[in-house]
Amino acid sequence: MRRLLPLCLLLLALRPLAAEAPAPAVGPLAQDAFVSSLARDLATHFNLEGELQLELLRVWTPPQLVARDWQVIITEYPSVAASAMLLRCRILADGNPTAEATITLRASHWRDAWIARQPLMHGTPFDPALLETRRVDLFRDRDALPAAVGDQTFIFARAVNAGRTVTWRDVARRPLVKKGDMVEVSAAEGTLSITMKALALQSGAHGEAVTLRNLESRKDFTAFVIDENRVQVRF
Repeated sequence: MRRLLPLCLLLLALRPLAAEAPAPAVGPLAQDAFVSSLARDLATHFNLEGELQLELLRVWTPPQLVARDWQVIITEYPSVAASAMLLRCRILADGNPTAEATITLRASHWRDAWIARQPLMHGTPFDPALLETRRVDLFRDRDALPAAVGDQTFIFARAVNAGRTVTWRDVARRPLVKKGDMVEVSAAEGTLSITMKALALQSGAHGEAVTLRNLESRKDFTAFVIDENRVQVRF
């Protein structure tokens, strides 16, 4: 074992050292980096999915400094995310505050949305095969239904012409309970559990509250839809 030790040390000495990560370059704050930082911060603050594009509406003068690490911190956000926004930000160079700025922006929020491939009638079940996607600016088409939304629990609540953008108002949750149907009612409190039948006085989708009537007592009560023709009374 002692004879092998010098060889091991030799191999270790000959092994190339791991390349160290290059240090950040020293330079001024570029406008592209400044705008990208604002876009990331605004998208996180307003929980925006998709791509947020920003354009400065006024000439922006960067700080007359160079640094390895630039940080842009929004100190005052607009009340809502919109196509035109005004905000205040602070700029840090290597951790040191260097400037405060008021920024006016033009913004676009791009995301895939549903487009009707063919005419859709009222009551048609939601089916992606009947639709196609198109990239739209949700700041301009705020009612557009994102392509990430929509499944078999939806139906079309009104007719949609071919080629038109599908909006939130065009769809609704498919009712699991329909007005005039007899439904199963369950209620539980502690270890006590009962079930009964009742008449639905209104339609409702999953999770919605509906009014029902006990046909024996003729009294109306409220329960929550939990499944097809099934509701639950919550105490």
